[in-house]
Amino acid sequence: MQLRFRLEAGLRFSAPFTPEAELAARALIDEANRVLFMRGVPKGVDQADVGRITGTPEFRENVLLLTFESGAYTRAHDALFRFRKQVAPTLGKFRMGIREIDVGAYTISMKGDFPEDFRVPNLPFITGSVLSDGTLTLSLTVSAADLENRIPDRLVRLVEEKIEAATYGGKSEHWELVFESGKKPRHFTEDPTAAMVERGWIKHAPARGQWIFGPQAVQLFRAFEQIVVDEIIGPLGFSEMVFPKMVPWEVWMRSGHAKGVYPEIYYICTPKTRDASYWEDIADYFKVTGEVWIEEIRNRIDGPIGGMCYAQCPPFWPFVQGETLANDCLPIRVFDRSGTSHRYESGGIHGIERVDEFHRIEVLWLGTAEQTVEIADRLHEAYTHVFENILELEWRSAQVTPWFMAQEGMVGDQAACGCGERIGTTDYEAFLPYSESWLEFQNVSINGDKYPKGFNVKIQSGAECWSGCSGIGLERWTAAFLAQKGLDYEKWPEKVAKLVGEPKNLFTFL
Repeated sequence: MQLRFRLEAGLRFSAPFTPEAELAARALIDEANRVLFMRGVPKGVDQADVGRITGTPEFRENVLLLTFESGAYTRAHDALFRFRKQVAPTLGKFRMGIREIDVGAYTISMKGDFPEDFRVPNLPFITGSVLSDGTLTLSLTVSAADLENRIPDRLVRLVEEKIEAATYGGKSEHWELVFESGKKPRHFTEDPTAAMVERGWIKHAPARGQWIFGPQAVQLFRAFEQIVVDEIIGPLGFSEMVFPKMVPWEVWMRSGHAKGVYPEIYYICTPKTRDASYWEDIADYFKVTGEVWIEEIRNRIDGPIGGMCYAQCPPFWPFVQGETLANDCLPIRVFDRSGTSHRYESGGIHGIERVDEFHRIEVLWLGTAEQTVEIADRLHEAYTHVFENILELEWRSAQVTPWFMAQEGMVGDQAACGCGERIGTTDYEAFLPYSESWLEFQNVSINGDKYPKGFNVKIQSGAECWSGCSGIGLERWTAAFLAQKGLDYEKWPEKVAKLVGEPKNLFTFL
């Protein structure tokens, strides 16, 4: 993509320009264009692509008005701050110090291939935009602080990401079949959720995408948990931890989820005060009307301060944030099964396999790149054993590339160990006879340095720190298993039937 930046700025000094100070400033401008702005620019780059001060500088009492233009090298805002650093000591000899920088017009032009349905980001910095003949021109309103925070660079990257996302979404190579078990005996053709409801194993809970699981379903949950402990996380040396289930923005900012999690999280807000008198009329309203005064409650809460657990592993990372891990404690292998995760499945809820509230065992590990890949390989072997020999499922696995990895340039990077091509996710899918479709019910992800880098985690040896994670969803396992094996435990694989025992029916409704 071809980039052009144009910035008008005024440098306000503490005293008016004298003829001698003006002459010194003009000399600095000439030197900056010849030397200062060229530093760090690769040889052979066209000078038109390098930042420079263009036009005629204007001196208005104590203000120096300049126009900066550039291509991709020494971008206009970078040139501004380089010049500020150079001009300060020189004009200081004339008892002139820079008091502030006033940013005037700022435009960015981006020439490239834009998707037909491309939408310009709706952000307060962008006051105007024109897309014509493959060139997008953005007019910005920004402060000097915004420029130092690299807002223009981030806007450019955001536009590039949106183009990449549109292109990536139309490709098929991010799903590649790895293994298929072949057809297995099927004992059931019904929707397992409907069958469980009919037998009284589960009931809809009042909230959206939420279920109440009766004893029979929980027996199956606990059996799966025991299989996971006995066959997977126990033999591989994982230790149990408890991760928080309320996640503040700070965690999602570091984990990268803040880039796009907003449509799918359940937000958490706090009351403005615990003073009972502040809330008395809210309680009185309910006593009189029998309804909760939602509109007024909105006025009395702060936040949101974050959200409920969306992806289970990010809340772990503050435990090691900013730390250097000793070589002899690696690889670290932990898991969490302490609570529910919550995801607003915007219109996509179905049965127990696609819900807003779900139960999951999160498996997480970190170490060197080699250690991370080795544990992922061992997990693949353990899952294959469980799905083939214990659950006896009809299943398949595929190598996929989650978009968050693609957009952060994490795919195909070659680490020193040659493991870079292993970054990505393996999905496990089970066949659903009742719908003749496949359900993704398990995954293993190698996340590279995404989380260690975001949370500033290092290794004593200086090796790059990598991590991986694997979410074991009990609802998904149950849906996959019952869709193929049915609800009659006599037809279940021997080990599962033995662990579950005869389903208990505690309730008799008249």
